[in-house]
Amino acid sequence: MAKITKKTVQGRPSATPIVDLPETSNRAPSMNDHETLIFGKGTIIWIGIGVGLMFLGMILMAGGSMPNPDVWDDELIYSFRRITLAPIVILTGLGVITYAILKK
Repeated sequence: MAKITKKTVQGRPSATPIVDLPETSNRAPSMNDHETLIFGKGTIIWIGIGVGLMFLGMILMAGGSMPNPDVWDDELIYSFRRITLAPIVILTGLGVITYAILKK
């Protein structure tokens, strides 16, 4: 009778080694932990000015209702303030925000 032999298959070692991770701390961050912020105080102020200009442009663009629904008045809707000034103020606000983000 033929003798039956067992063959063992050896596995390939894993490509990623097992690394012991440090234990995470459950404590809340304190004021002593110095983390650097992306934007400084001056940048935040410039962004606030830009957002304020954009809101001012939106306020300038608002309105335009007719006092009498039976009469159409082009001057109320198509005024210099709504058609020209408000978009310029909004675009200026966007420019200020872009400057604030890109300045060093």
